[in-house]
Amino acid sequence: MRTAPRPWLLTVTATLITAVFLLPVYWMVKTSLTRPDRVQAPTPQWIPSPVTGENYSTALGYEGLTRALLNSLVIAGGVVALTLLLGVPLAYALARVRMRGSGAMVLALLVAQLPPAIVLAAPLFILERRAGLTDTYLGLIAADTTLTLPFAVIVLRPVMRGVAPELEEAALVDGCGLPGVLLRVVLPLTVPGVVAVAGLSFLLGWGEFLFGLTLAQGPDVQPVTVLLNAFVGQHGTSWGALMATATLISIPVVCVFALFQRFVVGGLTAGSVRG
Repeated sequence: MRTAPRPWLLTVTATLITAVFLLPVYWMVKTSLTRPDRVQAPTPQWIPSPVTGENYSTALGYEGLTRALLNSLVIAGGVVALTLLLGVPLAYALARVRMRGSGAMVLALLVAQLPPAIVLAAPLFILERRAGLTDTYLGLIAADTTLTLPFAVIVLRPVMRGVAPELEEAALVDGCGLPGVLLRVVLPLTVPGVVAVAGLSFLLGWGEFLFGLTLAQGPDVQPVTVLLNAFVGQHGTSWGALMATATLISIPVVCVFALFQRFVVGGLTAGSVRG
């Protein structure tokens, strides 16, 4: 007879796994609070002594930080808007509308998630340069959306299929067209899934680096992740200021995930039974 794992063993195991994943985050914050002359000490310090805010003063004093943060906010917000604008109707169409090739479209969306961003960077640069979208917010938003849109459709399609068809049929009988059914019936019932997609799209748009580096040549529209390169010089890297900037960049990510954690977990698991 098999015995169930002991609760304390599961707790210890989960704690160890969590600690391993959080170690880089801790080391980033620790380095940001360490004096610059002790960052590369031969003997690593697990607890900075003394704690200093000098690295944060250097990071906040960098003239391009405010503009880069604003750029990232605009890009991430635009990615969320464009992903939902395109992904919600497409997911609903694949979930409810009977049409030829829907299975092939879902397969194509799955395959679209496989190539890494660096594979898409060169073709997107050529296309956007010909379209005049390089060094623009729209160009960066469109590029980032190529990564978030397949994920959004794959997540939302089973969520929308989980909505009772009788509710949609009743709305159609009352005179609603498909757009009205989607807006008035389906969307209110799939809020966790939509919020999950919006939150994860924001995180990807906020943290994307490669497209920001290749599709924007100047600081006017470059996201804050590209700004991290400014602390890497020819003769060395300012690790303290770099880690302080990275910590500041991570704060919005932590806040977004903390606010929408319930929706993210619920949205990703919704529709997992019916699909």
